[in-house]
Amino acid sequence: MKYGERIAYRLVLALLSLAICIFIILVIFIVWKNKKKRINSNETVHDQNSDQESPSIKLCASPYTLVDIDVATDGFSERRIIGKGRLGTVYAAVLAGGELVAVKRIYPRFVLRNSGLGIGLGFSSMLKWLALANHPNVLSILGFSEGPGERIVVMEFMGMMSLEFYLHQNPDGASLLDWGRRLRVAAGVARGLEYLHEQMAPSIVHGCVKPSNILIDVKFSAKISDYGLSFLAPNEKEGLVGYVDQEYWHEPKGGSKESDVYGLGVVLLELLSGRRSDGGLIVKWGLPLIKEMKMDEFLDPRLVVPSDIKPLVRLAKVASACVSNSRKNRPLISHIVAILNDLQNEVMLWNHGSF
Repeated sequence: MKYGERIAYRLVLALLSLAICIFIILVIFIVWKNKKKRINSNETVHDQNSDQESPSIKLCASPYTLVDIDVATDGFSERRIIGKGRLGTVYAAVLAGGELVAVKRIYPRFVLRNSGLGIGLGFSSMLKWLALANHPNVLSILGFSEGPGERIVVMEFMGMMSLEFYLHQNPDGASLLDWGRRLRVAAGVARGLEYLHEQMAPSIVHGCVKPSNILIDVKFSAKISDYGLSFLAPNEKEGLVGYVDQEYWHEPKGGSKESDVYGLGVVLLELLSGRRSDGGLIVKWGLPLIKEMKMDEFLDPRLVVPSDIKPLVRLAKVASACVSNSRKNRPLISHIVAILNDLQNEVMLWNHGSF
């Protein structure tokens, strides 16, 4: 082969090698781009077997004018009312963009008359902070509105009923909320509280953990609502009795992580027994029965006692620890979550005939 031919041959090989390299790089890039696109599209897909998925990125709370809220609620029409709670009336509202939301209008007697809340933050600042909470077991705060005589909290609307409704109001609620679903709800509430207490910085104290502040979705997963809003009515006792510990009434700050754990314990007692708190009487009634292992007298008579009662006994012992100890000896929410997650997973593995 002549010298010129050898040069041409090597040049062709070099160009061919370069073309192959470019092709490989393009293929790798396309594969990587498609994989990234699939991952992004699946970030917020809900795992139907669990509500412990990682939350999507949460945007900051949006400010709305009072005119926006007035239009969205048809002038706070009574037809839009979907609930009344300790702090305010809740309306189903449709924003200008067509989004369906829940609007909580704080009762006039609780509306703050100045921007200072005693902690260096105003209403809008507090709501922006609370709105950062982003967890599958925590109801999202989307925005707020304020003006003379008005404080408005805009929340996600899920079309959900409260645990209070299922346990104590709906005649068919008890049968819909079977033992397996009750364990699922219990674990979900505990996870939501753990997130507020341990993963938010600074931590968020709910202030009033009770069935009416726990919403249940169509998959019977729990979402905690009204967290951190106690600052709107710091001296209001209505609706708290029976769901906070004795220390609450003597401590300057009132609410604490420990008092939230106490409220969780009362909720667990209600889930197990099907009874209302009755101002705390459920604790005095239930603890002796749990201690003496009289579960047939303690458990909700509307449901059939499962063949393996051990998970319910463990849940009852957790509830007892939450409400019977002083604050300094009360179990940490992280320990409670570990136990309840284990119980939920254990029950999910069982067939329907055994539980």
